[in-house]
Amino acid sequence: MNKKQKKLLKRIVVALVLFFAIMAVDKIGALELVFGARGAVYASFALYLVPYLIVGHDVLLKAWRNARRGEAFDESLLMSIATLGAFAMVAFPDSDPHMAEGAAVMLFYQVGELFQSYAVGKSRKSIAAMMDIAPDYANIERNGELVQTSPEEVAVGDIIVVKPGERVPIDGVVVDGSSQLDTAALTGESMPRHVEAGAEVVSGCINMTGVLRVRTLKPFGASTVSRILELVENASEKKARTENFITRFARVYTPAVTFAALAIAVIPPLLGMGAWSDWILRGLTFLVVSCPCALVISVPLSFFGGIGGASRLGILVKGSNYLEALSHVDTVVFDKTGTLTDGTFDVTAVHACDGFDADAVLETAAYAEAFSDHPIAASVKRAFAMPIDRNRIGEAAEESGHGVSATIDGRAVLVGNDRLMAAHGIACDACDLAGTVLNVAADGRLIGRIVIADTVKDDAAQAIRDLRAAGVERCVMLTGDRADVAQAVANQVGVDEVHAQLLPADKVEEVERIMDTARENLAFVGDGINDAPVLTRADVGIAMGAMGSDAAIEAADIVLMDDKPSNIACAIRIARKTMAIVWQNIVFAIGVKVLILVLAALGIANMWLAVFGDVGVAVIAILNAMRAMNVRKM
Repeated sequence: MNKKQKKLLKRIVVALVLFFAIMAVDKIGALELVFGARGAVYASFALYLVPYLIVGHDVLLKAWRNARRGEAFDESLLMSIATLGAFAMVAFPDSDPHMAEGAAVMLFYQVGELFQSYAVGKSRKSIAAMMDIAPDYANIERNGELVQTSPEEVAVGDIIVVKPGERVPIDGVVVDGSSQLDTAALTGESMPRHVEAGAEVVSGCINMTGVLRVRTLKPFGASTVSRILELVENASEKKARTENFITRFARVYTPAVTFAALAIAVIPPLLGMGAWSDWILRGLTFLVVSCPCALVISVPLSFFGGIGGASRLGILVKGSNYLEALSHVDTVVFDKTGTLTDGTFDVTAVHACDGFDADAVLETAAYAEAFSDHPIAASVKRAFAMPIDRNRIGEAAEESGHGVSATIDGRAVLVGNDRLMAAHGIACDACDLAGTVLNVAADGRLIGRIVIADTVKDDAAQAIRDLRAAGVERCVMLTGDRADVAQAVANQVGVDEVHAQLLPADKVEEVERIMDTARENLAFVGDGINDAPVLTRADVGIAMGAMGSDAAIEAADIVLMDDKPSNIACAIRIARKTMAIVWQNIVFAIGVKVLILVLAALGIANMWLAVFGDVGVAVIAILNAMRAMNVRKM
């Protein structure tokens, strides 16, 4: 508990002790014995007023301040009117005294407020502990000694030293040393990751074994840890439609029930339908029951818990609106490379045309791909395994979705798919080689082909099965790869449809076409680097394997920090569980309140039942909302 919560708890305990002591004295008739029958009423009024003011003075002050600012209609006003009204019933000699109920309503209202504050605090603490990945310092070598400095002061390209047990403060690449990294705070995975010289590391991971020297690639403000913390902190700003509805509902509902309570208290006695004291008590009871705090607190708390629980598993949701949208997904569209497959291409064969040498074909392709950072280009350069003399390269340009063109040693070179060859009028026979095929042409003539293979991820097929089990009706795969390669992957993982040889713009059109036929929402899953337009266009954009990817965090609505497609089904289950809890609370809170409101208007419900209708319903709804935080890998 924080200081404020402890202070409120002390006030509640003191007020409770006084309340039950006064009630005991009152029930045994001691007050009547000392003050007489009528005097006992005024004595109990004064005595019950003490615990009432101890526990409720801040509620009265808040109601007064809000009323002065023109923001009168909230639960503080409802509680203030109802409880002060209960005390004011002493002015009606023909009615039973209701000071005990007035004090009890305020007392239990504050118990509910404490419980609510604790629940929200626990939820926030859960997220804060899970996201406690912000580094306190970075180690830089100066004059042969390690100096701790603020991560914000480290420049791009500086060499930092990360000792065992320390967090990696800034994204970078290992230049010396090897170690195991604990990535659990980012990915939710307990298995450590081995890194050595040349491996990229991201901020927020914990160095477990060896000393690492890391050259920074980004300033601290643009590093993974900063972007994630910013994402989590801003998540509460993007509210779901259900959450916005509850907020708007409370704004209309609160003044409506206030005037309804006034009408119940005033109109019937004016029409001669009963005593003033009877109808005023009904109106006060109506006010107590009508307090909307169960809805106003439990619904946002449910979303907050769902987002926090998902984050603990390495699933970052940018706002409750995206969590709500994800719960209604019935169609999931996948990019192939890097999503369902590893995206780590390897050259498996080089076929030279007549009169050409296979090594020359590979060398030509590697030089043409020298300036590209595409996974296919990286695999070609890795297979060439020789230094590239960039002075030999005159011009180089990527042709989106087709390949690259370059001038090498004065020769016009093209490396890419059949479409690239056709666009430049180069004869290219149909090819039935298994894998992704790169055509290599020089001076307008095909000189050879390079075969590149990509492997399907271990859990890709299980991910599709899990999605079907979670209620997803349709799984589709889109790729710019050849149709035969795409179909082989589709058969292996079990998707319903596959659309191949698509340019980035074609993927957007295909997603729009599928969205027109989808019954509910469509989610697109990609690596977040090349798929930003499609991630933005889909109802829900999911970027996976996004550790360190700025494009992923910017474009996607939901970011999966590890590389496993099986976590998509887990995210959908969390979203649906959260929405189920939200609607359970809405139906339960409104149902119970409507029932007791009717009973209060008819004079059947007393003030004690009203206390349950307010505080009891709120506590039950908050307890239910806290279940959203309890998530696990499914």
